[in-house]
Amino acid sequence: MSKILYVEDNLANRLLVKRVLEAAGHTVLEAVDGLEGIRVAQESTPDLILMDINIPGMDGYEVTTRLKSIPELKDIPIVALTAKVMAGDREMALTAGCDGYIPKPIDVDLLPTQVDEFLGGKREEDPAAQECVYLRQYSQQLVDRLESKIAELTQANAELQRMDELKSRFISIAAHELRTPLTVMQGYLTIILDPSTGFHLDDNLIEMLRGMEKGIDRLNRIVNEMLDVTKIEGGTLDLHLGPLAIKDVLSRAIQQQRPFAQQRGQQIIADDFGGYPLVYGDPERLLQVFCNLINNGIKYTPDGGTIRIYGHVIHADGDLRTTEPVVSQGDVLEVIVEDTGIGIDPDDQERIFLRFYEVKDPSLHSTSQSRYLGGGIGLGLAIARGIME
Repeated sequence: MSKILYVEDNLANRLLVKRVLEAAGHTVLEAVDGLEGIRVAQESTPDLILMDINIPGMDGYEVTTRLKSIPELKDIPIVALTAKVMAGDREMALTAGCDGYIPKPIDVDLLPTQVDEFLGGKREEDPAAQECVYLRQYSQQLVDRLESKIAELTQANAELQRMDELKSRFISIAAHELRTPLTVMQGYLTIILDPSTGFHLDDNLIEMLRGMEKGIDRLNRIVNEMLDVTKIEGGTLDLHLGPLAIKDVLSRAIQQQRPFAQQRGQQIIADDFGGYPLVYGDPERLLQVFCNLINNGIKYTPDGGTIRIYGHVIHADGDLRTTEPVVSQGDVLEVIVEDTGIGIDPDDQERIFLRFYEVKDPSLHSTSQSRYLGGGIGLGLAIARGIME
């Protein structure tokens, strides 16, 4: 009993061929398009493939070429089974890699015999004199299809770029629109909580107002991140550059992030960067970078873990200096934030710097600056990279 794969989008044709060949003792597998045909062929390794040329998506010629390029399938005979009757159709099928050609409409009495012949080793050959002509025609068809696909992809890419620009505009507008009411709310809340203003507040009310204050601070952080990412993308991020001591910036970042680490029983251990000379940069933006990196380490490190910060100088010639922090022109000071966390899958290592990208399932999202696997809005690493670039 032979296993035959029939690639055909027409249901009536599939049922007819299946009935005729199964009555002759064969097992018939079915596929409705080229991609499914390739998948079924790889999964089942049939003894013979009957290929309709006029199928949706990849036509039968292209599917045949793909199948013949797969080492484990290249020796399986493929027979074109099609209603195309134009001059040269048979030759085109053979040029594409088909081993034979059976025209439609199908002769149900003759089909089992034809199939048995191909199963027995029959192969049709294209006349040598015409081979180059049909090969050129087939190549031109592939080029035409490729150009069509390129045009479709170009159009799709342009649409994606347009949507990305619209998204960036929306983020910028939304951030600006949110900032004004947040500023008003924060101002009123500050006045209410100020003892000198004379408001008489009981402890429960003060606790609720402090909760509101934390919520406003959180929204302000989100708004500022949204504005920063739009400025980075638009090339309008203000930088106030000057000489600075990297130790001072790191000390501030650690001081801000240590309370979050302590909530989780984590340690932040940093080398002494006091021996390094001044570097050139924006201290506030570098502070933002280090805070984002340290906080990311806190959130993706289990309780009791360690975040370590160390550095070295990379000489202009590529040599690594770890004990002698002497910097000359062209040298680079590299600061490394390392944690004992869960690590990053290789597939995610580049994408984690994309806007709004989250490694975990978005449906499991929970916002926190310290909770294990707690998320933000997915802009922290994108901003850190944008500032450094």
